[in-house]
Amino acid sequence: MSLHKTGNRNASKASQILLARVLALSPSARRGILKLGALSFPCALGRSGCRTLKREGDGATPIGTWRVRAVRFRADQVRRPMTQLPATPIHERDGWCDAAADRNYNRPVRLPYAASAERLWRADRLYDVAAMLGYNDRPRSRGRGSAIFLHVAGPDLAPTQGCVALALPHLLRVLARLGPRSAIAVLASPRKRRPKR
Repeated sequence: MSLHKTGNRNASKASQILLARVLALSPSARRGILKLGALSFPCALGRSGCRTLKREGDGATPIGTWRVRAVRFRADQVRRPMTQLPATPIHERDGWCDAAADRNYNRPVRLPYAASAERLWRADRLYDVAAMLGYNDRPRSRGRGSAIFLHVAGPDLAPTQGCVALALPHLLRVLARLGPRSAIAVLASPRKRRPKR
């Protein structure tokens, strides 16, 4: 085999996207399974299940495939996660704008902020480690949802406000496998119809 062909094969392999699949049993399911290669972990989903047409504040996890943009972490709580993704510490004044009419909608902002914004420095530790997903960011549509992250799950995999959440040890194992061309695919199986009697 020529070096030219080998180089093309390696370039093709490097350009492939590593895909993690989040499978919900039904659109209304508040839990699912995240699968990445041989790894398989239970995950929490939005309190309203999964939806293709998501709206701000509806509590739904958006169905689709979303690139993993970057990781944020609380350096006072955890070490920098092992990952090939860009990773930066969260600071006390870090927020994320969720005001649909604001020019910084679905973007990071500094707190206090004139419009509504979610605080990333949380007492409940859900954002001790959080990966920002590329949902509604390029381009952004007003009111289609903001701050969709892959983050630490609450107690007993409690439903999220629309994010995908994993137990911290599972999240760290997933992030260790993800890189700049990784994506999360959220899928929901249709509801099973009950047989007619």
